[in-house]
Amino acid sequence: MILGLVQWMQPVHGYDVRRELQSWQVEEWANVAPGSIYHALRKLAEDGLLEEVATEQVGARPARTTYRVTDKGELEFQELLRRFWWGYQQPIDPFLAGFGFLPALPRREAVAALRNRARLLRAGVDNLRFSLGSEWMRQTKPAHVAWMFELQIARLEAEIAWCERIAARIEGGAELFPEGMARWNEATPPFDEK
Repeated sequence: MILGLVQWMQPVHGYDVRRELQSWQVEEWANVAPGSIYHALRKLAEDGLLEEVATEQVGARPARTTYRVTDKGELEFQELLRRFWWGYQQPIDPFLAGFGFLPALPRREAVAALRNRARLLRAGVDNLRFSLGSEWMRQTKPAHVAWMFELQIARLEAEIAWCERIAARIEGGAELFPEGMARWNEATPPFDEK
């Protein structure tokens, strides 16, 4: 992400890269923490993928280093870009680890948790829809940024529907295991009955 943004905005200093990444909300979907951007820029420069163009200091503010992509960095960016476009990597989702232990929850709690997840995801959809309809999006972002938001909305809506379907199945008495295997953990009361 950082190498690509420098390539796109060059010459650019870290503050502008950070501000652009934050406007894309990358901390939510790309595991890029705002605080790690300056370290990543220095590391990319150490690895010869970026080069420092200038360093300036205005008043008592910290010095700002401006970067641009080297030839080596351009090759690396093109290789990474195509790897992400043409390949597929399963996203890491900690929820799946928890869901793998569904039988450890009482039915009522599992239903409540799934419906709560759907509620939280709906709030995310509402936020993305608001951003899509904003002047900020229309006036300051290229069309593909809005398309990325649309993809996130579609994924969230699919998961919302799945949460509701599974909650309804569990509530309706669906069994998880074939006859004779382990059953639901009904010995532990749900969180709202403790």
